[in-house]
Amino acid sequence: MNVLAVSNPGQPDWRWRIVDYYGGTVEESHIAFPTIAAAVAEGRGRLRQHADRDAPIVRRRWAPGQRKTGPSLTDTVDPRGPKGK
Repeated sequence: MNVLAVSNPGQPDWRWRIVDYYGGTVEESHIAFPTIAAAVAEGRGRLRQHADRDAPIVRRRWAPGQRKTGPSLTDTVDPRGPKGK
């Protein structure tokens, strides 16, 4: 996650915003700060509380033969031909 400082064109104050790596807003400040540095510093302190939310998703690695979903083609074909002849 990242901390950004945002400001509206009509207002000189800054607010911090925590965004995830997909660009979604996780949290935003309700109070305004006079400088970008003050807003980002406060946002970084708040980001520490969200550290576990940005942990990567761990997926199990697939291994051949690990799971068999159904019979293979050789299991279904009779070597003697059609109708066992």
